[in-house]
Amino acid sequence: MTIYGHKFKSIFDNENEIRIAKREWALSLKGYSEQELVGAVNRCKEEFIWMPTISEFLSVMKKGFEDYGLPSAMLAYREACHHADHPRDHQWSHPAVYFAGRATDWYRLRCEEKSQVFGDFEFNYRKICQRVLAGEALEVPLAKGLPDKSSNTLAAFIQSWGEENKVTPEQAATLLFYLQKLKGSPVREHFKQRSEERLKEWGLALELPEDYQP
Repeated sequence: MTIYGHKFKSIFDNENEIRIAKREWALSLKGYSEQELVGAVNRCKEEFIWMPTISEFLSVMKKGFEDYGLPSAMLAYREACHHADHPRDHQWSHPAVYFAGRATDWYRLRCEEKSQVFGDFEFNYRKICQRVLAGEALEVPLAKGLPDKSSNTLAAFIQSWGEENKVTPEQAATLLFYLQKLKGSPVREHFKQRSEERLKEWGLALELPEDYQP
């Protein structure tokens, strides 16, 4: 009501209509974090002259995930099912898909029907996506027995960069997370900008690399 003023009031004639609307919105947005909701409300201020419908608001929520390179829950589920046999060997569209599959159980994804397992996968995926939106950097572990120890790997570069610039391994992994994304992509640029903001927050005068490969 604060955002849309009389436009909000014109939609609801009385308190009973507001009560019913609150119930529908609460059911539709169940499971989303406060951070996701606040972000979507802020985007609505920029995109909608009138108060958005539930469908429009959910579309804004979905777009927020896409801005971080996160696929929809259904696309993530399909990817997890297709590669549940050898999850360490697949190049995941986003590490969150791998971790959601692992949390759900690869065996279940291979053997159970969608009606039995998708709800659990969606729950795990959404929880992990919330961690990503909060700034956590995820990295899929290397396949067992196939460790890449060459000096050209991203992991080795991050470790070396962190030691050279005297930052903790955790800070280095967070700051250089953007290097996992496709070079030249909007997602990579988005995460790099976030890293530059973190440098200022942490009081570090460092120059972020453009790439880790020669």
